[in-house]
Amino acid sequence: MDTAAQREYAKVLNRLPAVPASRVVRIDHSGRKEKGRASYYARHFANRKMADGRPLNPNANIAASKQLPLGSVAKVTNLMNGRTVTVKVEDRGPYIVGRVIDLAPKAARALGMQQEGVVPVEVAPITVPNRDGVIMLGAGAADASPSEVQDALETTAALRGLPSPAQEEASR
Repeated sequence: MDTAAQREYAKVLNRLPAVPASRVVRIDHSGRKEKGRASYYARHFANRKMADGRPLNPNANIAASKQLPLGSVAKVTNLMNGRTVTVKVEDRGPYIVGRVIDLAPKAARALGMQQEGVVPVEVAPITVPNRDGVIMLGAGAADASPSEVQDALETTAALRGLPSPAQEEASR
């Protein structure tokens, strides 16, 4: 749910320094930004099953993260050119030291990273589902428009099989 308190917390998270890429694979529900390197899926991964059970669609803005919970929505910024893309986390990986996110080819094109293949990025979660089913706002929500936050909340709810904020509001 997008509340004033969550918006304030997102602003606090956004002011914290980004967490560097970690060697340890652990799910981070904090919503903090992360810095590291991004790569993108090779063509032969198209239609292979991802961690969430769906097939990889190379023409979608999806990503793999070893830190963010599945169902998170994050804004990824290419630190070489400033371009950004919003992605849904639906897979696990990358498992190469220093890399924080693997992107579908469509998202990689949006960041302008096809030539380099691997680029430095900052990953700012907009929404992060917690273990108890509550969807929290992350650091990326501080700079996102209200419609971006609403879209991220709806997406995370759908990916996690939770009622959307609009459905919750209607049931009250």
